[in-house]
Amino acid sequence: MLSSLQAYSRFIYSLSDQHPSIRSSTLIVVPLGATMGSTRGVLHFDLAVSLRVVEEIDFQAGRIDYYSYTVERGGARLYWYDPQPHPNDTGLAPTHPHHKHIHPDIKHNRIPAPNISFTRPNLPVLIEEIERILLHD
Repeated sequence: MLSSLQAYSRFIYSLSDQHPSIRSSTLIVVPLGATMGSTRGVLHFDLAVSLRVVEEIDFQAGRIDYYSYTVERGGARLYWYDPQPHPNDTGLAPTHPHHKHIHPDIKHNRIPAPNISFTRPNLPVLIEEIERILLHD
């Protein structure tokens, strides 16, 4: 799916078909030159849960170069994922540089993110996490 703008666009625009828990989507995929693309927008779920998505994808290399995924409820940030390296945090080494920011002290409290990757789409993992943890309160 990370092999072309067209393939990734089909994937993004069919997420609601694959995941009925998505109530609406503002995700868009835009080309950034001949081999790059950007995905931006928000997936909305029940219970005022949303997933904000920012991705930069190199389709020639077949990889995500950068991402930021933020999960909110009612506008309050619950957690987020990013690949910003934290080489001095040895607890993150198993999934370096992928990690999740969680409460308390969400900016500094980070845990490994074993299911997040640069080489495959992350959105199915994130959507399933939201469905499993947040939509069954």
